[in-house]
Amino acid sequence: MRVVLCRFPPPDDTPPAQTGGVRSGLAWVLMPRSADGLVKTLLRVYGRTYAEEAGIKLADRPGPLYQLLVLTSLLGKRISSGVALASAREVFAAGYGTPQSMVDASWQERVDALGRGHYRRYDESTSRLLGAAAQHCLDRWGGDLRRLRREAGGDPRRLRGLLCEFPGIGPTGADIFTREVQAVWPEFRPAVDAKVSAGARVLHLAPEPASIARLAAPQDLPRLASALVRVALSRRLPDEIATLVR
Repeated sequence: MRVVLCRFPPPDDTPPAQTGGVRSGLAWVLMPRSADGLVKTLLRVYGRTYAEEAGIKLADRPGPLYQLLVLTSLLGKRISSGVALASAREVFAAGYGTPQSMVDASWQERVDALGRGHYRRYDESTSRLLGAAAQHCLDRWGGDLRRLRREAGGDPRRLRGLLCEFPGIGPTGADIFTREVQAVWPEFRPAVDAKVSAGARVLHLAPEPASIARLAAPQDLPRLASALVRVALSRRLPDEIATLVR
């Protein structure tokens, strides 16, 4: 079954900021009756989670969950995902993959690790926030975010609220963490935030969480969500996808 993507000229020059970060000129039509081919392409080519890219072997264990929190803090800033991912890898390579090791590291040591990942625009403030967030993780959750999971009780809004209590984590970061952690905390599926829905709209897929959830098996939802976020953030991916699914 073929999926054809047709591009139309931009209707206006609406700034990306007014369209949720997605160019208003990207209008696509899916034909004929199924998006199966499109979804398979998204999963095969672009369906790597951000945790995977950062080298995190995500599991329902304290270490990987904390590392996801660190990645979330870095991705939540106004900086490219590539720089955030590289910086997360440097932070973990420096040995700061647990809340205690993050607290034990000096402010300058954290700045240096971020700098090696070229996270220079926010390196000083982010170093401070990473230390404060690690201390909050130790004080509030005993260094184990599985306790936060139990406290949230399967309620996505409660989960996001608890995440926003961490210094340096705001609504965007809470969305990122929830989107990624649904891989190992299935009670929060489908975790479909505004950025995922924006990517779906670019490809003319129904943007509602229930509709997106029906496009893939439950275990593939985190990967599909990551792929759709990449579509929302990139100017070139829709063109690449159009070529791949012909």
